[in-house]
Amino acid sequence: MNLHSARIVDANANRAREALRVLEDYTRFALDDAVLCEQLKTLRHDMVGALQALNMDAAVLARDTVTDVGTGISTPAEFQRQDLGDVVVAAGKRLSEALRVLEEIAKTVAAAPAAALEQIRYRGYTLEQTLTRIVRQAGRFEEVRLYVLLTAALCRQPWEKTLEAVLGAGVQAVQLREKGLPDWELLGRARLLVTACRQAGAISIINDRPDIAVLAGADGVHVGQEDLPCAAVRKMLGHEAVIGVSTENLAQARQAVAAGATYVGVGPMFPTATKDKPRLAGPAYAADAVGGLSVPCVAIGGITAQNVEQLTAVGVRSVAVCGAVIGDADPAARCREILGKLGEEVGRQKAVGRDKVSD
Repeated sequence: MNLHSARIVDANANRAREALRVLEDYTRFALDDAVLCEQLKTLRHDMVGALQALNMDAAVLARDTVTDVGTGISTPAEFQRQDLGDVVVAAGKRLSEALRVLEEIAKTVAAAPAAALEQIRYRGYTLEQTLTRIVRQAGRFEEVRLYVLLTAALCRQPWEKTLEAVLGAGVQAVQLREKGLPDWELLGRARLLVTACRQAGAISIINDRPDIAVLAGADGVHVGQEDLPCAAVRKMLGHEAVIGVSTENLAQARQAVAAGATYVGVGPMFPTATKDKPRLAGPAYAADAVGGLSVPCVAIGGITAQNVEQLTAVGVRSVAVCGAVIGDADPAARCREILGKLGEEVGRQKAVGRDKVSD
């Protein structure tokens, strides 16, 4: 490796390490996601190992920052970031660019390190995609506290009046859950729900049917473990759509996040007549999910105003409710009651806070 190649390797190795450190620290301190943090740390160590074949000592010794013409060239955009999400996206792009340069230079040295860096670059692409999706979608669902599932057969009042009532009470997301309607009728109902949610500033979700979600202009879709895979739905709906996935354990939840889920439904929390579930995941799973995942977790299953505090006690900030709201004579009152309890707990969590120490 000649002097020029050594300087290129040194510069891009520094860029890649710095980018990986930014991403790693984001997953550690902002997302509190041990799995993603470990994947990035492993990628960083694997990259360092692959670079050893390029004689990094010689590359460092070839460094000449004083006379480097590139150090004096910059653009205004380099010094502007709107938020932490912009920092993460920029670091992801910097990583992929640096790894590509390193791979190309490695080809002039030996095939083995070039092949190793190629695989590291592919792994970097996947992690960049996951983190970009998280930072770009987090804001859309982060503020959802109460999420109502709407099924006409379970409504005490006509479903249109129930929808109007829950939206008027401040519900931030509504899912249309109708398993037995003909497609034409489901599409018509979905369009009405989307219009009402849009006017109220709420998120509209269609259960199981990405095709209906697209045709109705809904914000997204919710799928279960036996429905279309999350990755396939993400491919159909694009990166901006809200996609939720029902999960009963952390393995399912982590798989959903990796496949592109905006949020995960965790449950069932309590016995429910909506679905026949022989096993309850319970509040213990909700606590694990809230503490171990980087996307919003929505507790679901048998939740009422009477038991919601069992969930807020373990850190749950968002719940999905069906019969306890839409089957009530006054669905707006039940929504306000649940939202009040959720709001009280969120306020307590903000007041207490959590300090994190960097090493």
